[in-house]
Amino acid sequence: MGGALRLVLGDQLSPGLSALEGLDPARDLVLLMEVQEECTHVPHHPQKIALILAAMRHFSAELSARGIRVEHIRLDDPENTHSFAGEVARATRRHSPARIIATHPGEWRVLQAMQGWEVALGVPVEIRPDGRFLCGLDDFQRWAAGRKALRMEFFYREMRRATGLLMEGAEPAGGAWNFDAENRKRLPDDVHPPAPPRFAPDAVTQEVMALVAARFGDHFGSLEGFNWPVTREQAVVALAAFMRQRLPRFGDYQDAMAEGEATLFHSLLSTSLNLGLLLPGEVCAAAEAEWRAGRAPLNAVEGFIRQILGWREYVRGLYWLKMPGYRDLNALEAQRALPEFYWTGQSGMRCMDAAIGQTRDLAYAHHIQRLMVTGNFALLAGVHPDAVNEWYLAVYADAFEWVELPNTHGMAIHADGGVMASKPYAASGAYINRMGDHCGRCRFDVKAATGPSACPFNYLYWDFIARHAERFAPNPRMAMPLSTLRRMAPAKLQAMRGQAADFLDRHAPLP
Repeated sequence: MGGALRLVLGDQLSPGLSALEGLDPARDLVLLMEVQEECTHVPHHPQKIALILAAMRHFSAELSARGIRVEHIRLDDPENTHSFAGEVARATRRHSPARIIATHPGEWRVLQAMQGWEVALGVPVEIRPDGRFLCGLDDFQRWAAGRKALRMEFFYREMRRATGLLMEGAEPAGGAWNFDAENRKRLPDDVHPPAPPRFAPDAVTQEVMALVAARFGDHFGSLEGFNWPVTREQAVVALAAFMRQRLPRFGDYQDAMAEGEATLFHSLLSTSLNLGLLLPGEVCAAAEAEWRAGRAPLNAVEGFIRQILGWREYVRGLYWLKMPGYRDLNALEAQRALPEFYWTGQSGMRCMDAAIGQTRDLAYAHHIQRLMVTGNFALLAGVHPDAVNEWYLAVYADAFEWVELPNTHGMAIHADGGVMASKPYAASGAYINRMGDHCGRCRFDVKAATGPSACPFNYLYWDFIARHAERFAPNPRMAMPLSTLRRMAPAKLQAMRGQAADFLDRHAPLP
């Protein structure tokens, strides 16, 4: 062959990928690999597997249509070794490339494997930076150097200045960096969010879905109703539909939860961003253009851009700054196994069962469901971080470790002890009741803290605060709940802690 073997992983489906820069169609070969190891590293949701494989196959066809030589190893290829290392080794033996070119992967374990290929294969391996992000890893390291606290808000402001997004000269548009206080409205009964566009699976996607059903039918989740964009063309349609139909009200209701409204005014663009079908710069620019044209209010546009320019870029930087040790942190010494209802959706708590049922059916739940319902419960219950992280990585279509781990480990369960957030995002049932309508239809009473009808979030919350009272004492942001705890009648606290233990014991994990 004499040319380069250029690797494209399943979350790198961008024509401008750094591994493809300078490609010589006459001498180079692009390799895509569908391997069992990546499908079962955790028991991924069938829709997630189908999404990635279908998007890969469409991307291969697009490259081939441009005259690029592509070798696509399919999951059902009888010669498939079912690992990246095995398939790169096979391709190297077949084609004798002069070098291997890859783009920096999104997961630590994959990078560690890549870094061993040069010695193992006897071929130079070049791992290029992933230029699809708005903040390079070196830039994030420079920002983080010497800081006592790595808070997203300050990183976000730097990114606003660097990109010029939502800036009026040197000042933020509207005179404030953050309009989050305006984005906490409960969904009124007479507001009905528009349905997102539908993308009927074509023959390629249907073939993938059949393969996934046959091989991974025992994984948590359903393939029925699969509706994810699997091509750049479809992702652009999804982007335009969000900007036109849902962005204007996204800000007001981004933290709301409502029965029967799975997607509300959310964008559903995270899968397309995380696969590379859309790029963060174009998505942020499109949102800013809606504000400047007067079609969307600033609170909505700023809130949306903050999720991408702020949170998405920040968690990637934090992941690569702190790995591999970050994953092993367990600051709250949580040890409990994951309750069985994370898989069955049968806890009896309406908010939990709605979030888990929706996750099973759609491979999707929005950020408040993830953070303040399923994540909050895991935090209060003291579930071991490994179990929580594996569940989130497995069940959501947009979950790749670089983005999932910091959000789960740092934000949801505070396992990093404050690297990401200055206090645990712990809440009783009152927060869930304020932001959603589940509680009014629940078998538990959100206003009760003890007794057979008490909301489990209430007694679990106070058990959590009591369990960690000494640990939280130096944290000024925990002063209010600790003060309330000190004034609480001992008998009431004892009753709540006993009820918390009983509830968790009744919901032991599946064997």
